[in-house]
Amino acid sequence: MYIKAAAAISPQVSFEQILQSPASYNSNRLNCAEPDYTKLFDARIIRRMSRIIKMGVATAKDCLHQADVQSPGAIITGTAYGCLADTELFLSKMVENKEELLTPTAFIQSTHNTVGAQIALMLKCHNYNNTFVHRGFSFESAMLDAITLLHENAVEDVLVGGVDEITDTSHTLLSRFGLYKQHAFSNLDLYNNHSKGTIAGEGAGFFLLSKKTTGNSYAKLDDMATLYKPSSPGEVAGFVNDFLHRNNIRAGDIGLLVSGENGDAANDKWYADMKKTLFNDTATQAFKHFCGEYPTAPAFALWLAANIMKTGKIPAHKKIKAPGKILIYNHYLTIHHSLYLLSAC
Repeated sequence: MYIKAAAAISPQVSFEQILQSPASYNSNRLNCAEPDYTKLFDARIIRRMSRIIKMGVATAKDCLHQADVQSPGAIITGTAYGCLADTELFLSKMVENKEELLTPTAFIQSTHNTVGAQIALMLKCHNYNNTFVHRGFSFESAMLDAITLLHENAVEDVLVGGVDEITDTSHTLLSRFGLYKQHAFSNLDLYNNHSKGTIAGEGAGFFLLSKKTTGNSYAKLDDMATLYKPSSPGEVAGFVNDFLHRNNIRAGDIGLLVSGENGDAANDKWYADMKKTLFNDTATQAFKHFCGEYPTAPAFALWLAANIMKTGKIPAHKKIKAPGKILIYNHYLTIHHSLYLLSAC
């Protein structure tokens, strides 16, 4: 598979440009740096779109614009939380109005497939459209579906993405479970703060995948794999080793490891053990101090890796040469583990 185009909206200034100087936030919550939507959509349309819909549709539109594609063969979206703001709005109105005289708009726009549907409506695309809601594997499920369609020669190209948002209510609820750190500090110091919890994040990332490459493709997606609920870091190391073996490469062939540490001591132990076993001498690029932690964060990691592959520029390693192969390893809450292998076109 080839990544013909990639676009992202994130807490960094990433829309329509590559990541350069990382933005600093003194908070345990990273909200997206959103573009000026009035330059992208008609004002009448913007009024009817929630924040997550605007993020998803704008990112998808930019991705297609890069590839000069008017209508993709399929649109596949992954999201764990869906349209949280619209869901909260509908539930609040239901309580306030005592379940009477409810307007259906917020409910209609609160469903998880709203982003994919809005993209199709805007493009007038009647092709295959699917949304996966699989917690920490939501984006991975969307990617696997896209890869399957391309392998079956069912379509020429697939627009696939991952999108999730954080709201005041969801942040408060998830904080009660101890997911986030309880004090404010700079996100750029995330890996110097080895305490319990991480920082909340959000974002939208879309990619145009194809079996055919062009002279302007970002990277080749050699393989991807998932592992659910491993019993120990040793099982993860075996999973990664088997993944490398089936792609006929060794750990030493990986030029850069894009790794999903999030600053939580227990969470990051899995990464440390795997690196010590297989990638002790491999250059590493963390990414969650850029985007925060959320279920579809691998979409941002894939966007970052694709840009590194295309430009040869690595944010934290300016002296390292452009890697020939990049491995992305991420896990969400130690339950959902995923791998992506990219190589130069």
